[in-house]
Amino acid sequence: MSVHTESAHSATQTDTATDVDTRTAASATFLTSLENRRKPRLGGFSVTLLRLELMRKLRNRRTMIFTMIMPAVFYLIFGLTNKGEMLGDTNAALYISVSLAAYGAMVATTTGGAQVAIERALGWSRQLALTPLHPAAYILIKVIVSMALGAVSVIVVFVLTAITGVHAPLGTLIAAGLLVVLTSGVFAAFGVMLGYLLPAENALQVASMVLGILSLIGGLFVPLAIWPDTLQTIAKFTPAYGVGEIARAPLGGGYDHWAIVSVIVWLGIFVAGSAWALRRDTARV
Repeated sequence: MSVHTESAHSATQTDTATDVDTRTAASATFLTSLENRRKPRLGGFSVTLLRLELMRKLRNRRTMIFTMIMPAVFYLIFGLTNKGEMLGDTNAALYISVSLAAYGAMVATTTGGAQVAIERALGWSRQLALTPLHPAAYILIKVIVSMALGAVSVIVVFVLTAITGVHAPLGTLIAAGLLVVLTSGVFAAFGVMLGYLLPAENALQVASMVLGILSLIGGLFVPLAIWPDTLQTIAKFTPAYGVGEIARAPLGGGYDHWAIVSVIVWLGIFVAGSAWALRRDTARV
């Protein structure tokens, strides 16, 4: 009786070992096929994927509310109350409108980037990790789409500025708007990084709080001249300061050239942080 039991037990062990070996071989074959598959051009970046991502964002009502309504309301509260006044050689209302256009673009790009937290919760990020899409291409697509949302915010604020009787040369507004959109890429990368570091239920709340603080300290809500010297020095090391200074440069009066260095450094930090956070998040796939 014991001989039969031992034989059956030995056969079961053999079958189990065979199954393990088969699964291991299949896994190794699958991983090898992933490594040997042809890499897509540009890391998987494509106009089609970009268009689909943009259309998906435009259908998100919450995103559009943050993008279009918030900056407009802030302009009506802060900009119109200073209509007709001068801030140095610049119309105060125009100065504030450009600053709030920058803030609106920051909110739009950060919110658009931070929504990757929702994609993580749904498992979409890990699904993408099984494709040949390179992390850098994925982050670039997120940044470009978020910047497009930022452009919508800028247009809304500038149209409202014109409607309320605050006028400026068209070339000045175009230059300021383009600079706002370009520099807002810093916050698109910031949003993507937050989206991979924080859970979905916290990412947008934390992003909104951080943006409010950065915008206040960085001189987007009120001129830095009202702050103590120490706080003005601290402000120059924030990304919001660089975005605001560059965006207002076409209005005249010069700008702090340190702002360019600040924007470039923060962009590098946030892009590197996003790539690291993406790789960490998908490492278990």
